[in-house]
Amino acid sequence: MQERSRYRAAYPDAYKAMPTLSQAVEKTGLAPQLVDLVNYRVSQRNGCAFCLDMHSKDLRARGETEQRLYMIGAWREAPQLYGDRERAALAWAEAVTRLEHQQVPDAVYTLASRQFSAAELTQLTLAVVAINAWNRFNVAFHTPAGSYNSTIASKTA
Repeated sequence: MQERSRYRAAYPDAYKAMPTLSQAVEKTGLAPQLVDLVNYRVSQRNGCAFCLDMHSKDLRARGETEQRLYMIGAWREAPQLYGDRERAALAWAEAVTRLEHQQVPDAVYTLASRQFSAAELTQLTLAVVAINAWNRFNVAFHTPAGSYNSTIASKTA
């Protein structure tokens, strides 16, 4: 797939806003590995190759196992691989991403609110909003995957 446009150069103010949103997510205090899992799963749902490449590399750099990466698309069928908090975050992320019938189901909210405080659930929602925004830019403009080099390994070393 050929890149349609380099949106970063086409309208720099839009691009400048995006890293600010991502930095706000980084400052939430949510576990970075949890945020990366959410980013990876949402990017799968949205079909964003660039973000899948990025977040799989970041997750591996954080020590994520191949099995959990391969199984995240079927996380409900593999509950032994993901903790309660991770499953609640993944359910919340999927519900907020797809907004079927223009709402997040009460059952998903109840599950998430058992694992996350009100502030954390707001922070998690910010993370979902951010990755959805990145996905939409990258999918719309066919941002090529494969060139991202994770900086996580150097930060954790």
